[in-house]
Amino acid sequence: MNRAQTTQLMVFVSVAELGSFRRAAEQLGIAPSAVSHAVSALEQSLGVRLLARTTRSTRPTDEGARLLARVSGPFADIAAGLQEAAEQGGPPSGPLRVTMAMAAAEDLILRRLPEFCARYPLIELDIRADDNFEDIVRSGCDAGVRLGESLEADMIAVRASGPRRNLIVGTPAYFAAHPPPRHPTDLARHNCIRRRFSSGRVYRWELQKRRKAINVEVQGTLILPQQTFMRQAALDSLGLAFLFEHLIADDLEAGRLISVMDDWCPSFDGFYIYYPSRRQMRPALRAFVDFFQAPSRPAPAAS
Repeated sequence: MNRAQTTQLMVFVSVAELGSFRRAAEQLGIAPSAVSHAVSALEQSLGVRLLARTTRSTRPTDEGARLLARVSGPFADIAAGLQEAAEQGGPPSGPLRVTMAMAAAEDLILRRLPEFCARYPLIELDIRADDNFEDIVRSGCDAGVRLGESLEADMIAVRASGPRRNLIVGTPAYFAAHPPPRHPTDLARHNCIRRRFSSGRVYRWELQKRRKAINVEVQGTLILPQQTFMRQAALDSLGLAFLFEHLIADDLEAGRLISVMDDWCPSFDGFYIYYPSRRQMRPALRAFVDFFQAPSRPAPAAS
């Protein structure tokens, strides 16, 4: 492989990952015509078509996808190595891109952001909170935060929280007007505040008592996208909500919310920080992991 092909491969990876010649040109700081020329030259030298181009999208062909799978990792390692070299000898700094589930942001990350930013003022933390699963390698993220049951394979995973539990809660005023439910079937008589994920799916309440598990498709007049919104709606006595215990701990202690059917609300595995397995970590990523990890040993992601 000659030097020209190395440059062409770098351009190809950028186009394939971003899905756009124009965006690749902006990222690389070169003219769009130079991007097109580099990809065309690479395709000609290899004798295969790497990208399928339409007026609306650009995506890898089967041959392009296979090539991308082989070279994107080494290029990411090279970029990480250059970043690491630039950051050595000083405090953690530079961009840090972390994808996470909305629940992880609400329950674990947001409340500690002021302390993290004060401790590491040179880190440019870019949080992407979305309930849709995101491949951190293909998306260019440095790490992710997800529940243990949804970790990517071939990743290093570090526990970021202990077990978590959802609780069914309402206000004293709500329960003064509506008898508290005692069994999942009783929920049909209640106005339940539901949650819609960014995928469009409305969450079914996952309940379990001893070995009996049931997913309840509750009904209600309000559907919201985030637990923080649902908490406020519950505090306004608009119905019952199924919320992270940590999110409403103060409300429970103060009596603003009351939990019901606790025996149907089991705990589940908590959140993990996960990242690609590399020999060295950028100082910014190491700072993030050390700051947000729970006091336990790292555990490998399940394959």
